[in-house]
Formats: sequence, structure tokens, C-alpha cells
Amino acid sequence: MSEYALEIRDLKKTYDNKIALNGIDLIIKKGEFYGFLGPNGAGKTTTINIITGLTNKTSGSVKVFGIDVVDDYRQARRLVGLSPQEPNLDFFFPADTVLNLQGGYFGMSSSERKARTEELLDYFGLTEHRKKPFRKLSGGLKRRLLIARAMMHKPKLLILDEPTAGVDVELRRKIWDSMLELKENGTTILLTTHYIEEAEELCDKIAIINHGEIILDGDKNKLIDEIHYQVIEVTPASPVNEIPESLKEYKCRKTKKQTLVFTLDKKTQSMSGLLKALVNSNIEIADLKTESRRLEDLFLKLTGNTEAVS
Repeated sequence: MSEYALEIRDLKKTYDNKIALNGIDLIIKKGEFYGFLGPNGAGKTTTINIITGLTNKTSGSVKVFGIDVVDDYRQARRLVGLSPQEPNLDFFFPADTVLNLQGGYFGMSSSERKARTEELLDYFGLTEHRKKPFRKLSGGLKRRLLIARAMMHKPKLLILDEPTAGVDVELRRKIWDSMLELKENGTTILLTTHYIEEAEELCDKIAIINHGEIILDGDKNKLIDEIHYQVIEVTPASPVNEIPESLKEYKCRKTKKQTLVFTLDKKTQSMSGLLKALVNSNIEIADLKTESRRLEDLFLKLTGNTEAVS
């Protein structure tokens, strides 16, 4: 079996002469937690649908653990679990029935389905809700059930499409813990999310897609380190009516709360230089904050889009 969990080569998809994917390449190794980010309409869902057989590609190739998703689609499907962004099941089915049916789709025996259903209901905290129809579950429980369903047949590659959309902060953290535990157990995970901090917290590597093209792909920490600026917020001890000329080289702006926000180019400017310029300008500092480099900064820089920021 291939060393790659997912291997996408020159993948293209066109809808009525509109290009959705323009020859993308994406390689994910076994055991990696990969973030797949991009604005709405960038091509994320199209890519996922091609991987899982919901959409036909125009050209290119997609392999899951070395198995072509078109030439040997039955074997490829068994290796992939998908938790979709929008529920695609019967809203009147209870949780245990949803899992039991999913196991049947993948040829699991009755005893295997029963044991796996109990395991997943317990793992995702759904046991006491097992007989509730899907439509009566809370938003967070619905999300958990969708992930549990995707895990029913023990896939080697788990695709999570917006798995925490619409859930509260506490539950989001619990789902994060579940995802990290799955990774520790050897599952390869591909995550799409509009919560940039989610990808920053969970993922080993990041790919950013925009207008059907992957514009950045690599190790998360290395990519963040490539951000060449630093933002510093200074609260003066007394209001500054006009920004001195000596500070304008630091791209200074003043907020409504009288805070001075400086953007330093790390290649040519330093914190010590800024502090010296403040002293020379007779500005006394009451408070100072440094914003750490974040994946969000990189996303906005590359896409110029705020849709994926929350």
C-alpha cells in the first residue's frame, strides 16, 4: 500500500465551462492531520466530492492509499469516511439506527455492526440519546453523530467538512479532543473549516485553495513563520493628538480608543527601535501588547478574504 493516504495529481473540474478546480496537486501522508482552507466557492467541497465519488472529475487523478478512486472505486470507498457539512440522512432515524445502517452499507455483519455501534455511541457521548430521532438532537449531538457515522467502518482516511459549524465553544473543544485522539490512533484526517484557530490548533499541515488553485501548501508552523511582520499595540499614558513623523515609518495608525497600532517589518525593523522612537517622541507608555503571528494573518494575506475568519 502507498505511503500516501491521499494523492491528488493535476485534478481539474469544469462545470458548464466554469473552472472549479484548475489542476490542483495535494499529497497527504499516512497519519497526518491536514487542514484544507479557503473562502466559500474556492473548490474545497468539489475536491472532497471527487475524492468520495459524489462528483466526477474532468481530468487528473485521485488515489487513496494508492488506490484510484475511479478505477477501483469500491475498494477506495472502504478506506474513506466522510462527515459532511450538511446532514444527508433520514431525519426520523434514531442515532443507533443511523450507525447500524451505515455499517450495513459497508458489508459489516450484524454482530460487527452491533459492537461498533455501542463503541461509537459511548465514545461520542451519544448512548443516552441512542433512540432519539436525528431531528430531535441538538446541533452539537448531530455533529457528533455525523462524525461517528463516518467512523463506523473504521476508515483509514477521515474527511471532516466543517465538523464544528454552529456548535458552542465548549462542545467544539470536546470535538477537537475526539479528533486529536483519532489522529493519535493512526487515522489520517483531512479537515475543512471556517474557524482559522481550529486549523491552527489541530493541523500538522495546511493547504489553502482559492479560485480552484492551491496557492499554499506545507507545514503549518513553517508557513506561519514566513509572516514577515509584527503588530504591536501601544496605549499611551496620555492621548496623542498627532502621530509624530518619526513613528510613521512603522505604519502607525490610531484607534478610536487612542491606542497606537504599529506594524513592524521584521526584516528591517525591531521592537527596540520602536521603543527608542517612542521615547524620542516623548510618548510615555501605559500598556503594550504584541500580537503573535497567526495562521489567520497568512490566510488573509493570500486570499484577501474574510469569509473563512471567525
